[in-house]
Amino acid sequence: MQSSRARALSPTGGALFVLLAAVLWGTTGTAAAFAPSAGPIAIGAAAMGIGGLLQAAVAVPQLRASAGILRSRVPLLAVGAIAVAIYPLAFYAGMHFAGVAVGTVVALAAGPVCAAVLERVYDGARLDARWLVSAGFGALGMLLLTLDGGGSARDHAPLGILLALLAGLSYAVYTWAARRLMAAGVGSRAAMGGLFGVGGLLLVPVLVVTGAPFIEDSQNLAVGAYMALVPMFLGYLFFGAGLRSVTARAATSLTLAEPAVAALLAWWLLGERLGVLGFAGLAAILVCLVGLTLPRR
Repeated sequence: MQSSRARALSPTGGALFVLLAAVLWGTTGTAAAFAPSAGPIAIGAAAMGIGGLLQAAVAVPQLRASAGILRSRVPLLAVGAIAVAIYPLAFYAGMHFAGVAVGTVVALAAGPVCAAVLERVYDGARLDARWLVSAGFGALGMLLLTLDGGGSARDHAPLGILLALLAGLSYAVYTWAARRLMAAGVGSRAAMGGLFGVGGLLLVPVLVVTGAPFIEDSQNLAVGAYMALVPMFLGYLFFGAGLRSVTARAATSLTLAEPAVAALLAWWLLGERLGVLGFAGLAAILVCLVGLTLPRR
């Protein structure tokens, strides 16, 4: 029944599913700010740890069908799973130090740039002039954000931007690993379920060590539950459903809604502000993201 519904989904419906996923992902930074006593490490471990285990749970039949291929690709699976575990810790810590808007945009800009470098080094993919120009705008934007003196959490902005860059790199690594697994014959749901499931297991000890605030405070618990169930679990389910009827490049373009939602919520609910250099940096990174995602002729 589920597969027949997926096949019946129109391209417009698929685009709406991808857009809904991007909107949900854009709420994560603001949601995390409502559990300050939990800390970014605990938030990240809860969101991706529990969300990753749920992703693996719904992919059990596909994981069984692809078990043989996965066993033959254990090193690749391990590298991708470690990247899955690093990503939320670096992402939420980056937002904690640099602000929600800045941390989200930097991580999202770094991801495709790092992915292109990985594909160049390991797969021999060509980096054309448009990629180089887009990456240059991304680097300029991050420099301007680092130099900006306005906004909130600015005392530790350079550290936050470095952590956001690490998040972008780890995102690129687990995306690259997932693609390599799919190219080897692993289904998309099994590849993501395997990577996120093992990554979730790696985050369980971190959650055990840092998760006491979730037990001590009901608001922290509600935020952690929201992060794990809505953006991480439902968001990726919506994204996967949308990918069945829209192209990967179109989906990537639609996910540009995520930093827009993150910045809007940070301004509206958290009172974050940027100076002139900060706005110029965000504009440069937006040019970078559009240049990396627009379809080529």
